[in-house]
Amino acid sequence: MEDPVLTLENIARWDAPGESRDAIDAVESGGVLYLPRLAFALFEDETRLLRPDLLADGVRNISFAGSSALKGVAGGAQTEAAVVKMMGRFRAQSTELVSGLFPAYAPHLRLAPTSLRPKQVSSRRQSVRADDRRLHVDAFPTRPNRGERILRVFTNINPHGESRVWRVGEPFEDLARRYLPRAAPYSAWKARALHLLHVTKSLRSEYDHLMLQLHDLMKADEAYQRDAPQRTVHFAPGTTWVCFSDHTLHAAMSGQFMLEQTFHLPVAKQYDPGASPLAILTRLTGHALAG
Repeated sequence: MEDPVLTLENIARWDAPGESRDAIDAVESGGVLYLPRLAFALFEDETRLLRPDLLADGVRNISFAGSSALKGVAGGAQTEAAVVKMMGRFRAQSTELVSGLFPAYAPHLRLAPTSLRPKQVSSRRQSVRADDRRLHVDAFPTRPNRGERILRVFTNINPHGESRVWRVGEPFEDLARRYLPRAAPYSAWKARALHLLHVTKSLRSEYDHLMLQLHDLMKADEAYQRDAPQRTVHFAPGTTWVCFSDHTLHAAMSGQFMLEQTFHLPVAKQYDPGASPLAILTRLTGHALAG
């Protein structure tokens, strides 16, 4: 397996990375961009926010959708205001980074919520389908996206020197060839029923169905999780990484205190739409997937 991680040593600022053909090719082929000199700087009073009990009971992560739409913080108004300030700054800097690295994306990016993740990943107890310590690609049972890309910026803000440890897996097309023959067939009437029953927020396309099948099949396959081609990557504190999480096979194994920003991008606005999961699955199935 070729190295799925491209390290960009020259980027140390969020606002002036410059377009990089290597970065474009790497991220659009399902790789991870690793920026070891790009840190998200915390103000002195923000370090007090890095504690597990900042997270409200019953939620996995803190979410900020802009303006005053903050969810998941345990604390009063002063604490919430500090979290909004920090997450809003990360949101803005991530947008600058992505727009600089991939300027053709910039007019077409749609912001999704920003997340702060104070929990220790290694101690989570979840079902097989929900366990992100298993190799997977992002696909969501209630939120069909019909091929729209999921671009994510991550930064490790751990104050105790702990790395964020990932496993990064084989190319997406290799995964698809492995599991498509085992995927259950798509049912249009089931998709309509799920939408009418408000199980899904919009109509699940065949693309969404196949992505969920790949997600579930690979997570449930113990032999695959153990033996599949993969690389373990340690993202140190003060570093940043970027990938299309619907394309990159990844598993978060350990780490605590991370910020993440999600962007959505229409598949047609990639530099090479033919490299997308939608294009790969269309080619392998031999028919349009209503993406």
